[in-house]
Amino acid sequence: MSNTELQTAPELDVEDYTLSKKLVAGVLYALEAQDRATLVELTEPLHPADIADLLEQINPYDRRRLVELYGEEFDGDILSELDEGLREEVMGILNPEVLADAVRELESDDIVDLVEDLDEPAQEAILETLEDADRVAVEQALSYPENTAGRLMQRETVCAPEHWTVGQAIDHLRNAAELPEQFYHVILVDPRMKPIGNVTLGKLMSSRRDLPLTDLIEDVFQIIPVTQDEEDVAYAFNQYHLISAPVVDEDDRLVGVITIDDAMVVLDEEHEEDILRMAGVSDEASLSDTILDAAKGRATWLFVNLLTAILASGVINLFADTVDQMVALAVLMPIVASMGGNAGTQTMTVTVRALATKDLTAQNAWRVIRREVSVGALNGALFGLIMAGVAGVWFGVPMLALVIAVAMFLTQIAAALGGILIPMALERMNIDPALASGPFVTTVTDVVGFFLFLGLAAHVLL
Repeated sequence: MSNTELQTAPELDVEDYTLSKKLVAGVLYALEAQDRATLVELTEPLHPADIADLLEQINPYDRRRLVELYGEEFDGDILSELDEGLREEVMGILNPEVLADAVRELESDDIVDLVEDLDEPAQEAILETLEDADRVAVEQALSYPENTAGRLMQRETVCAPEHWTVGQAIDHLRNAAELPEQFYHVILVDPRMKPIGNVTLGKLMSSRRDLPLTDLIEDVFQIIPVTQDEEDVAYAFNQYHLISAPVVDEDDRLVGVITIDDAMVVLDEEHEEDILRMAGVSDEASLSDTILDAAKGRATWLFVNLLTAILASGVINLFADTVDQMVALAVLMPIVASMGGNAGTQTMTVTVRALATKDLTAQNAWRVIRREVSVGALNGALFGLIMAGVAGVWFGVPMLALVIAVAMFLTQIAAALGGILIPMALERMNIDPALASGPFVTTVTDVVGFFLFLGLAAHVLL
């Protein structure tokens, strides 16, 4: 492969924004040839997030070679985009001077995100590379509890006294020695540094110089307490369509700002956590995990599922004589349990999501419960009739058709109740419903389904 071919290789698949095969092949070729110039030429046009994707896709050996060959070109933003599991690995490979330069380029919130999961010696090594003011800002952020606004915010703010005019604010911005790389509002503060409103840059630049800033304050203005949980911060951004919001300490004084990109990262992480937890997988799971780490992360809930399966098997064992007398019951049992399990999972997923978005509250709980039970009953009646027809034709026993129809109907209702009541109960007990609902809902649907079907069969058929 010639250098000319490498240079013309497309960077991304424009349809889905994934790295092109030609690009990855070109990078691996450059690593094999130890051709730093080609490596830099191939990766320079890429966004830091794409380079992070590249590092995550290649194997550990090639990852080490890429980081070492890339050298001083390594951008701090790449570290911010890396999966947490790989971030520490890459930081361990980087030359200390390169790492120091990369970290110094970042905003304070990105530095906090970088170091908060490291052990104390590694934290200290990075903090020592920072200028005094930046180090104090990061240490102050680290003093706040994990997963709070204090950890999420950036200390770099753009504020102005409430009595200023548009012209004074513009002159201040033009003469400022340093401004954040990205900001969306000028925060108006009173003499005690308490935020009183936001002025968008668009309104600032399009207004007369003599106009008071207070005339341009946005209608929607949310102040975030420094100790507020980051999930609630993300919810506020999503609910009120915020672009940025000031963060205040216990005395209501401005200490930082949170921007929409940080809030959306939290939302994305929460959605990912919910999906993983509902599948019984550790919320820290990653494709870069080792086989042993991945197995450990999944073993806990597999063990819980094993216990619940044993419980369901115990119910079947209660009706062992019934099953022995009519083999058709063993054939049809999995259908009842499977349909109930799927229905319970559907309701549980909707409920967990509604709890996370605060759409399901104490005020509308009973209405939602009635709705889900009605849906379960309707589907139970529909699929009960279908299975009655199938069982009647299959085994030629009319009463068996009646038994499975009734069992299917009642199991679907039980699945709907379990799918909504169990997550709500766990939420009330301050247990994450996304983490714990699955095994309990599965147990309810299996136990109820088997008990109803086999119990009815024992009573009606034998």
